[in-house]
Amino acid sequence: MGSYYSVKDYFGVNPEFGTKEDFKSLVDAAHDQGFYVILDWVANHTAWDHPMATEHPDWYEKNWNGDFRPTPWWDWSDIIDLDFSKPGVRAHMSDAMTYWVEEMDVDGFRADVAGYVPLDFWEGVRARLDAIKPVFMLAEWQTRDLHARAFDATYAWEWKDAMKNIAQGRADTGALYGYYSANESAWPADAMRMIYTSNHDQNSWDGTPFDIYGDALESAMVLSFVGEGIPLIYNGQEAGNTKRLEFFEKDLIRWNDDHPFQDLFRNLIELKTDNPVLHNGAWGARTTKVENDNPQKVFSFIRRRGDEAVLAVFNFSDTLQSVSFTDALPHGTYDQFQSDATITINSDTTLILEPWDYRVYSR
Repeated sequence: MGSYYSVKDYFGVNPEFGTKEDFKSLVDAAHDQGFYVILDWVANHTAWDHPMATEHPDWYEKNWNGDFRPTPWWDWSDIIDLDFSKPGVRAHMSDAMTYWVEEMDVDGFRADVAGYVPLDFWEGVRARLDAIKPVFMLAEWQTRDLHARAFDATYAWEWKDAMKNIAQGRADTGALYGYYSANESAWPADAMRMIYTSNHDQNSWDGTPFDIYGDALESAMVLSFVGEGIPLIYNGQEAGNTKRLEFFEKDLIRWNDDHPFQDLFRNLIELKTDNPVLHNGAWGARTTKVENDNPQKVFSFIRRRGDEAVLAVFNFSDTLQSVSFTDALPHGTYDQFQSDATITINSDTTLILEPWDYRVYSR
């Protein structure tokens, strides 16, 4: 109980959450409000008490002693691995995913540890799902080949690692160059990468965003929205949750209805929605480095297309910084995010940024 991964019925609903009818009502209500709903899908392994372990023991991988085994080398004691060389496994998993799209009208899946499942399975099931309706597929993995015929989006773990090292003083702005360079040079233009400052694993095992990013947290969240990538808001972030949620226990989030992060996320969503240059993948504009005279401390870029542009400047240090721009790329007049102010950027402009401060401008 509490494990996100120990599935005992791929066609069922945990009665603690309600019934299938309740779930379908939830999906319908979400659709009525313009939302899409995707399910977290755990294909690589099941709970020990899944009926398949009794009915089809040959569908599971075994250890040297012939017993069921968790995923090798990890201490994932709550699960046992399926064997995708077995046609029955593939058929059962494909049928189950199809069921939730066809019968419950969900809009896609987030595939847990997607790289541990054969790519040809994902490609086959994607084609089957798209024949029902267009779906959105997110892989918890970081391989560009997944985007060819299976997934729309993958995780961007290197962004999280870079931002964490900057926030904790182990790196300067150069830590982010690798992500943005590779994202532009090595990944397909329509490959969407998911960015996050917190998720279920990080919250439980590494700490809350406040623990990890400290005073850099707000800047990190803003960068996740204005740079390339799909931003994830993890449960409780909009309420400023300061608790590390228990992994194998039922652990409720303490909801705070008036935390300032609510307005920040609302404003960031509005900014990203209303500025096409901030849209995801090939539908938005590239994140282009803006040269400045303080590049190790101040991270600056622009995303522009025609007359539309968003310029972002971050002081990724714990001291006051000044910055001027050394080329004409950012020149122009902009509106400032979360402010009524306008600013004209030119060769004489110098910005003063407090520690971990940021400026976002749009036109």
